[in-house]
Amino acid sequence: MTKLELVTSQLVSHLERLSKEAVEIQWITAFAMKSGVRKIIPFLQKAAESGVPIKLLVGDYLFVTQPDALQLLLEELPSAEIRIWRSGSTSFHPKSYLFRGTAASHLIVGSSNLSSSALTTGVEWNLIAPTSVDAEVFEEAVTQFLKNFYAEQTVSLNAETLAEYRSLHKAANLKRPISPVWSEAEEVELTVGPAFSQLPEVAETQVSYSASISPRPAQREALDALDTVLAEEYSRAMVVLATGLGKTYLAAFFAEKFKRVLFVAHREEILTQAKQSFQHVHPDRSSAFYNASEKRTDADFIFASIYTLGSQYHLDKFEKDAFDLIVVDEFHHAAAPTYERLLNHFEPTFLLGITATPDRMDNKDVYALCDGNVAISIHFLDAIERNWLAPFNYYGVYDDTDYSAIPWRGTRYDEQELLQVQLRENFAQKIFEEWNRHKQTRTIVFCSSVKQAVYMNYFFERKSVHSIALHGESHPQERKTARSKLDSGELELIFTVDLFNEGVDIPKVDTLLFIRPTESLSVYTQQIGRGLRIAEEKSHCVIIDFIGNYRNADLKLAVFDKEGKPVGNKATQPLLPLHCEFNLDLQVIDLLEEMRRKRAPRKEALVLAYHDLKKEVGRRPKYLEFHLHANVDSKTVKQEFGSYIGMLAYADELTETEQDVWLKFKGWFLEVEKTGMTKSYKMVVLSYMLSKGLERWLEPITPDEAAPFFHNYLTEKDYRMNIDFSDAQGKRLRNFEQKQIADLIAQMPMAKWSGSAKEGMVSFEDGIFKFDVLALGNENESLYNWTQEIAEYRLNAYFERKSVSLTVNSTIT
Repeated sequence: MTKLELVTSQLVSHLERLSKEAVEIQWITAFAMKSGVRKIIPFLQKAAESGVPIKLLVGDYLFVTQPDALQLLLEELPSAEIRIWRSGSTSFHPKSYLFRGTAASHLIVGSSNLSSSALTTGVEWNLIAPTSVDAEVFEEAVTQFLKNFYAEQTVSLNAETLAEYRSLHKAANLKRPISPVWSEAEEVELTVGPAFSQLPEVAETQVSYSASISPRPAQREALDALDTVLAEEYSRAMVVLATGLGKTYLAAFFAEKFKRVLFVAHREEILTQAKQSFQHVHPDRSSAFYNASEKRTDADFIFASIYTLGSQYHLDKFEKDAFDLIVVDEFHHAAAPTYERLLNHFEPTFLLGITATPDRMDNKDVYALCDGNVAISIHFLDAIERNWLAPFNYYGVYDDTDYSAIPWRGTRYDEQELLQVQLRENFAQKIFEEWNRHKQTRTIVFCSSVKQAVYMNYFFERKSVHSIALHGESHPQERKTARSKLDSGELELIFTVDLFNEGVDIPKVDTLLFIRPTESLSVYTQQIGRGLRIAEEKSHCVIIDFIGNYRNADLKLAVFDKEGKPVGNKATQPLLPLHCEFNLDLQVIDLLEEMRRKRAPRKEALVLAYHDLKKEVGRRPKYLEFHLHANVDSKTVKQEFGSYIGMLAYADELTETEQDVWLKFKGWFLEVEKTGMTKSYKMVVLSYMLSKGLERWLEPITPDEAAPFFHNYLTEKDYRMNIDFSDAQGKRLRNFEQKQIADLIAQMPMAKWSGSAKEGMVSFEDGIFKFDVLALGNENESLYNWTQEIAEYRLNAYFERKSVSLTVNSTIT
């Protein structure tokens, strides 16, 4: 087929034919019914058995998708990647089927969802377009599909998320029952009125430069830290630079040391900005995009969209050693498997992860990709102290909106119900009054939705304020003109929806107004950074923040504390840089204290993060996985629960048998979790014992027996050797000498651990080291597995901490 084809019935036969020829299959449908899934399972199974990657994205709009349909997909297509789009009552109606083939690829767009009727005899219109008609449109469709597939509104389909969806589906259908006809799998279009789609934020492009450029102080410090990392022969590292300090330019300066560089990001706007930055720093070197519209492979610097290069089809166009340096910009949690696929393909000399968020909580994926090695982290409060960013005056204003009655849809509040409480005259009046009381000259207002931005702009215009509402649907020229007018002072205020989170630099902005619930601490921090740029005649930035009883209200203020501690109660105020102020309405203080009393925030935040991660991976995450990927700082697990196993018990995640093991061996788990570690030696010896396997791990050992494993573990990675064999004695031990290593193990950790262990759990007598723990029958399996999890976590966390300490010390000296 070399032309467009209109299909009005029996679409399933075309899906089957194209599946046989495909090397990649990617589908997006608004609804899925069990009857339709039964039709497609046989030929999708054959494709999967042939090794064809399959991605399916199904919507939850109005909870029409049947849970049984999702369960069938999950059970019958175990190798497929399946995600659920959580619409939050916003319209979601795509029906597209993409097939990448060897000779030709095909895009099907039309009206058919995954129901028996829609795929066979129902009245449907679908167009089949081969790449011979327009190859660029197909590539653009693939890119758009992957952006949707890995959007923050999506969640991986697994046993955990299926159970959650089944519960929501049941509740939704009690509220608004679906007709019996529909339950038999016939699709009927339901609408709830027009809704604005939340388009991805758009960054303005920058003009090209001709003048030479050199690193600013923060970038120079980061480059020095990276030089230290390279000298110690690390192969991966992460750099955290607060918004406004120039993380993209840092990557460009660092790239000077490498011949071929790949820069990967999840937004085209970030790629465009990165390409301009690299060209500014390296005007004599070549740059090119690898994205939906351009696919060059021959430049010194390649700027690739993860949604294009994440495909195995495109990865195969590059040799494994094609790049010396790979730079990964911060990315969404859901896309982590795609990044891992990319990094499993390439073998660069060095991997650099960059992020602007000054803590790990929303950037665990970049953190994990870099093996937890943070070369340098500069918090925006540190940058203010060093006069690299402007100080701020913060005003936390009480918002009397009751958010507790608004349904929470996965990652955000239900948009329609949120609008009902936001679009109120008295609320708009209070926003205007507080802005008028604290404002300076140029303001950006962060709104929840396009409708709220438009409504608030109209309200302010009636107050004779020169303002404008900008969002993803605004014309690019309108955005450019508005930026110029705000910069010149012709505009006082811009209402926006996620438009100025990243990639836009308006240094003269001196007032930020937040009139939306804070859903992501990472985005909140980036938005704060919009006002902290230094500019002439700008002494500070005013932050006006409406705080109500929404989720994260009692946690968000931790961004103003470098250690991430909750602030804002009567007893605790953040320690701020000079010339900064922090003000809260008394009602806000009372609200935050009440919220903390009600839900023990630190414990509940840990449990919530645990459940979120469990939904993503589809099983109970291990301790190290929780540390690397959960959106909380895992060190608080020990502070709040004593042990990770204790947190699982608190969250009611243990079986009855496991609960018994936890209670019986609680003292042992706390010993392994909390025993002091000035060196890694205790956990290395424990790891040796665990390496002997389930049946033998509790057998006594001697220092001589442990010596080869001990030495190999500490010398097989340069960073381990440079940390724990760095003193004079350690340097002598880098070459294996049985007796010297055995003597070291005997002195520390064996003798030291036996002397410090509680309740006589560890002993070292007559050269025999053992744990005085007796496990009976099935107890041993849980005891072994959990001990292994704690040891893996503690070793990883130890070397992370020591790596950061060494880097900071070397930077200071």
